[in-house]
Parts: sequence; structure tokens; C-alpha cells
Amino acid sequence: MSMAALILKEIRHRKVNFLLGVLAVVTAVTLFISFFTAGKASNREAARLMLKMGFNLRVISSDADMDKFLLDGIPDATMPAEYLEKLASQKKISYNHLLATLQKRILWRGTDVILTGLAPEVCPPGRKTPPILSYEIERGDAYVGHRVAERLGLKEGEQVEIEGKQLKIARVLAESGGVDDIRVQCSLADAQEILGLPGRISEIKAVDCLCFAPTDNPVAILREQIGSFLPEAQVFHASTMAGTRAKTRQMIRNLFSIIMPFVIIACGIWVGVVAIMNVRDRQQEIGIMRALGYGSGRIAVLFLGKAVVTGLAGAVVGFLVGTALAMRFGPNVFEITAATMVRPEPLLLVLSLVFAPLFAAVSSFIPAMTAVAYEPAVTLREE
Repeated sequence: MSMAALILKEIRHRKVNFLLGVLAVVTAVTLFISFFTAGKASNREAARLMLKMGFNLRVISSDADMDKFLLDGIPDATMPAEYLEKLASQKKISYNHLLATLQKRILWRGTDVILTGLAPEVCPPGRKTPPILSYEIERGDAYVGHRVAERLGLKEGEQVEIEGKQLKIARVLAESGGVDDIRVQCSLADAQEILGLPGRISEIKAVDCLCFAPTDNPVAILREQIGSFLPEAQVFHASTMAGTRAKTRQMIRNLFSIIMPFVIIACGIWVGVVAIMNVRDRQQEIGIMRALGYGSGRIAVLFLGKAVVTGLAGAVVGFLVGTALAMRFGPNVFEITAATMVRPEPLLLVLSLVFAPLFAAVSSFIPAMTAVAYEPAVTLREE
């Protein structure tokens, strides 16, 4: 009788033992699939949520007074709009999400407001990601801050005039509790026309790429990179915000890297215990097989082959269960990235079919070697 037939007969004869082993592998694969999917989604979710903190890299003209800029957040000098194209065309860089703005404090209808022109957000080559801003302002439109709209009684759809330029209020922004409540935002081209500054911008905002080593000095690296092709600009880096982003994402990675080894070890012990029980129950059977001339190699193949079958069955079921759990509960936890990150991963099925049988075989190795070491004479004498 072939070894495959013996393995199948053994599985049919000891269904409970086989099912316990499959359950252990299913548990390990299910938890791995769920944790892997959750970890991948949580990293993406954290990145998207951290981006909502805003831009942490700002490039302004070298002629701007840095002290005044730090005091009120508005550069007192402008620079050519072409600087945005230069920054966006660089490939080997450490920043992303480039946004050019032109802003100035003006008196409008007796109220101090910050007129802010926004260009469409751009990304360097090969780094296309969803924009930080949830909106893009069309020419002829204006987005008005909550406090400005409330003080002047402005409504959406209303036509207004700013320094002779007609704009339609496309949106009244929700209250932010910050400086955005006193902004009047429009397209960059409209702001350049209103302020009489064609082809000029106040600053370029960006986000660093979190690719720095712990020993690196991000500010020095960014200033060197940007200064190599924009010597007329100066760089301001909000290191506290950047550090918070990096530490949050690293914390999430560490959490899953700590949990998974414990899960794998526990399930490996489970499979090993099931294999030991199987060997103990089959001592007499092993003795008879040895007496009939079955060598140590065939006995080992019998036990390890059963472990491989157990691993394959557990891999398929575990992948299906783990994916189903991730898709069922993932969208409720990772609301932003659920549509793109919580989905079946065919590669995980392939990895499960490779490593789950190997995992089961390794966990069953010691019990299998114990079975090989049994002396048939001693076993049959006990019988």
C-alpha cells in the first residue's frame, strides 16, 4: 500500500485527531491573515489620518523675513511659480504632496481676512497618492471661512467682489477653530489677478516622506536636497509634527510584530501536542509496521505526510476565514482605506499553502522522530 493511501486511511480512522490539528493550523493562518490585513490597513489608515494634520514642510523665498513668517504664518516676499514645477520634477527626493499658495492679509468689507490662492496639489514622479486637501477650487469660485461668512452674512451661491474681481461663493467651510476660519480661498490664478502678482507664489507646502533613519537630521537633508536646485529658497520643517507621524506609524508596526510571534508559537505548540497524542495512540500500530519491515524513513514520512496534509487543509480554510473576517470587520475599523486595502490577497493564499504545511511539519518533527525511535519488540511485548 502506498504512503499516500496509508495517510488517507489514518486521517479517516482518526478524524478527531486530524481535525484538532487542522483547527490549530486554521487558527494560526486565520490570525496571520487577519493581522496581516489589519496591519497593512492600519499603516495605510494611520498614514492618511496623520496627513490630516497638515503639511509639515514649507518652502518660502530667501528674501522673506523668517521671524515674521514664524509669527504670523504668511511670508512677506514672493517667489516665481515655476519653483513648484522644479520641486515636482525631482525624482530622488524626500517629500510629497506639493501645494503652491499665494496669500496676503487684506481688508475686505471692513473685515480683516487672509486671501489665499491655491494651486492644484501635485506629486513628484512615481508618488501619486490621494491629495491632502479634500477639495480643489475652480477658477471663479471662492471658499469662505466660517467666521468670515458669519460676520458678513455670506451664503453659498452668492456672487461677491474682491478688489474688482467677481467670485462665486461655492462653499462656506465648516468651523475649524483656527486661522482657516478667517480665510477667503480661491484658485491661485484668481489670487494672482486680485493681488496684482502674476506668476508669483508665497510658498510651497509639502509633506516629508518618513524615509529618514533615526540618526538622520531631516532638516539638514531636506535643505540640502531643495537647496541644490532652489538656492533662492529657504526651508522650514515642522519637526514635531513629522516626528509624531513617524512614531505613530512605527508603533503600529511594532504592535503587530510583537503579537504575531506569540500567536505562531502557541499554534505550533498546539500542533505538536496533537502530533504527540497521535504518536502515543499509535504505538502498537507503529510496532506492527516496524515488525512487518517498514523502515524508519517510511514511518517518518507517514507522520510528516499527515502533518503536510493537515497544513494544506488548514491553509485553505484559514485563508478563507481570515479574509472573510478582515472584509467583514475591516471596513468598520478602517473607514478611510477600507475600499482599497481590506480585500482578498491572492499572494497570502500562496504563502499560506507554502508555509502552513511547513509549519505543521516542523511542529510535528519531534513526535515523528519519537515514533521512528520506537523499538518494535518493546512495543509488542507491552501489547
